[in-house]
Amino acid sequence: MEGEEEGEEEEDYMSDLFIKQDVRPGLPMARRVKEAIQKEEKQKEANEKNRQKSIKEEEKERRDLVLKSALGSENKGFALLQKMGYKSGQALGKSGKGIVEPIPLNIKAGRSGLGHEELKKRKAEEKLENYRQKLHMKKQANEQAADQFRIRFKTKQEERKMEGDLRKSQRACQQLDTQKDIDIPKEAWFWIEPEEEDKKDEEDKEDECTSADLSVSEKLHILTAYLREEHFYCIWCGTTYEDSEDLSSNCPGDSAADHD
Repeated sequence: MEGEEEGEEEEDYMSDLFIKQDVRPGLPMARRVKEAIQKEEKQKEANEKNRQKSIKEEEKERRDLVLKSALGSENKGFALLQKMGYKSGQALGKSGKGIVEPIPLNIKAGRSGLGHEELKKRKAEEKLENYRQKLHMKKQANEQAADQFRIRFKTKQEERKMEGDLRKSQRACQQLDTQKDIDIPKEAWFWIEPEEEDKKDEEDKEDECTSADLSVSEKLHILTAYLREEHFYCIWCGTTYEDSEDLSSNCPGDSAADHD
């Protein structure tokens, strides 16, 4: 009998089901892999069903089941409310504006103490605030560095411009002094100094020390004033006037800003 049952379970190789099977190379192996995966999934499902539930899981299931079910008359508190005229689904309170559903339970599953979550949240907020402050400070530092760079760049440009104006004034002073047969400048730096000099006496050294103490802007101011007073020449206009009256009446001023 057992042999006959096993024979019935086996597929008949002459049946249509057996003949219609795809026998291309590689397919039997793929079918076996698929069957093995399905068998493994079924085994996992069976293990999950047969797994012994923990005490916490059983307590949670019982608690959820009780919380989902409505209170009945067997509950003493509910029975007292009914005696006082309360009906199921009615809001609490004399005016009927109170809560309808009971206050939900917040079950604490972790082992941390009370207030730990609030402390954790506060620390996270402080960390975020510190990060924001660092970003703000970094942004301010970058902006200050950019401002300082712009100021330094502008200062260098102004210094280069003043140096160019000073050389222009020195050349004009040397030319105008020469036209008046002045062989020695009033100050050594009034003229453009030659690149190479054979000898320098002590007076020249003292003059160099004195001129080195002056800034470019101070030299430019002194030299332009000398050109205006001595030669009635304005470096900004590029014009030699007839006299001081002609200079004061036709020249806008004695600085570059006045001529802008």
